[in-house]
Amino acid sequence: MHRKAARYVTRTTTAAAGAVATAATSVAAAAVAASIIFSPVADASSRMDGVRADLQRAVQLNQITQEQALSFEAKLAGRIMGEA
Repeated sequence: MHRKAARYVTRTTTAAAGAVATAATSVAAAAVAASIIFSPVADASSRMDGVRADLQRAVQLNQITQEQALSFEAKLAGRIMGEA
């Protein structure tokens, strides 16, 4: 009987710890999501600066060619600047 009680306590403690960890993860995810949602939207020129920097980094890493980067940047510029 004593062994069963110890196993029950161990199982319920482990389950409770898992539930607390899951709740903490959910709270952290919600905080990150809220910070993204409530952050100010970047203007079109700063968005394009970020796109340009990301594309240049991809070229440096040989993930895409310079021509591909220029083509993709032109497509995105039309979309991003069209929003403004």
